[in-house]
Amino acid sequence: MGQPAPTHPGVSFVMPVYNEAAYIDDAIDSVLAQHYDGDHELVVVLGPSTDGTTERVIERAATDARLRVVTNDALSIPLSLNLGIRAAAHDIIVRVDAHTELQPDYTARGVATLQRTGAASVGGLMVATGRGRLQSAIARAYNSRLGLGGGAYHGGASEGPAESAYLGIMQRDALLAVGLYDEGLKRGEDWELNFRLRDAGHLVWLDPELRVTYWPRSTWAKLARQFTATGIWRGELVRRLGGRNSLRYFAPPALVTSIAASVVVLVLQLTGVVTGLASVLLSVVHVGPGLYALVLLGLLVAPSSGQTFADRATFARVIAVMHLSWGFGFVRGFLFGARDAIDTSRTES
Repeated sequence: MGQPAPTHPGVSFVMPVYNEAAYIDDAIDSVLAQHYDGDHELVVVLGPSTDGTTERVIERAATDARLRVVTNDALSIPLSLNLGIRAAAHDIIVRVDAHTELQPDYTARGVATLQRTGAASVGGLMVATGRGRLQSAIARAYNSRLGLGGGAYHGGASEGPAESAYLGIMQRDALLAVGLYDEGLKRGEDWELNFRLRDAGHLVWLDPELRVTYWPRSTWAKLARQFTATGIWRGELVRRLGGRNSLRYFAPPALVTSIAASVVVLVLQLTGVVTGLASVLLSVVHVGPGLYALVLLGLLVAPSSGQTFADRATFARVIAVMHLSWGFGFVRGFLFGARDAIDTSRTES
């Protein structure tokens, strides 16, 4: 008979890092403060940061043997993750990001869930939070079904099998068996990895008691660039996998397409190129954008949008930027491919 699995197996946290000086200390602290009885280490994979992040991580690694450093000169999260997983000393991988903070019992509960369910990948809920009006509004949008389309890890789901896992507490052997993260992707690598795990017969599991604090982007430009890049790579994944993507991913590009069609028809109507019955029939394209405008107006009075009118107006604008940037990116990625598009919101601290 083989030896029973240890109650507290060794865990390797893997954290890809690039230009995160404002968040890196809190992220590392939340990992090193985990209430976990098994052996554990933090493998930080350093990208070519320009804001002092690298120096800070190396300084901390020199005083704490639990923190190990791996370098990656390329701007690629999947490559960084794969380097960290290959360098890991333990059989359970816990992905963490520099914009996240773990609750103290996150690892203990996640490992227990992994063992209880026999899953290859377990994830919990992303709980976005922010400082100031804009980042707080972005955080509310992340936590809202309206903002990110109802992904299970944004809240509201019960424990059970899942499409994907946020971050992920994962069996290293299962990751190696499916080829680790796809290094050809720049966004959507979590979803695609969990897709291959499920395709190989492994279980992906959601435990909503696992909660991760996430600090979103904090400027309009970074938000738009992030969601454009995410949309581009989702469009690329649809090119590759077709209808095997969830239907919710098609809502933002449908919105962008309907707005574009509405603008074209409106110009034709105002210039007299289209008149009469044809104009009446074509006016149906204005329904979608009109309804969407009403939704945004409704957010100005919805209590969940914020405490003050300024907060609610910021939230409504955040929702629009998320949807339109993501939708535009999706259309571009689907029609022309991702072509190594990167999330340029990461190129500055």
